[in-house]
Amino acid sequence: MRYRRSNVAGGTYFFTINLADRSSRLLVERIDDLRTAVRAVKQHHPFEIVAWVVLPEHMHAIWTLPEDDHDFSGRWSLIKSGFSRAIAPSEAIAPSRAGRRERGIWQRRYWEHWIRDEVDLQRHVDYVHINPVKHGHAERASDWPHSSIHRFIERGWLKPDWACKPDGRIGGERD
Repeated sequence: MRYRRSNVAGGTYFFTINLADRSSRLLVERIDDLRTAVRAVKQHHPFEIVAWVVLPEHMHAIWTLPEDDHDFSGRWSLIKSGFSRAIAPSEAIAPSRAGRRERGIWQRRYWEHWIRDEVDLQRHVDYVHINPVKHGHAERASDWPHSSIHRFIERGWLKPDWACKPDGRIGGERD
């Protein structure tokens, strides 16, 4: 079966990538291996990271591809396989995966969304950055260490208390 995916060369895309074991903490426990895999892929298959957050068992990313390129799927395949090679096999592997010589670390499929305009982009960047709060991993988005929100704060695009109401609750307006 072939899944339909957007194929916009030079497009900006939002992704959700999940581990097969949704109770795992592998992505944050092995964050350096994930960073190494991403760097290796970017070196040979460039893309711009607009925003990214890594949670224990899933991650969200927004990428912009080069103008003449639409192959985000190949990049994700290389990132996932590079990360997987850094980890000693210990996960349960279903027979259908074993027959294809696949590991059991990642869900096979992932969610992708082609970003259509600036409003769509801003909405997805906000979603990426608030995700650790949404899932109960942090009180404030800026408290989560594995997020591009820190780059946004350093550049003055967001304040450290972004999305916090004056009383400290989550849900304030953007600056």
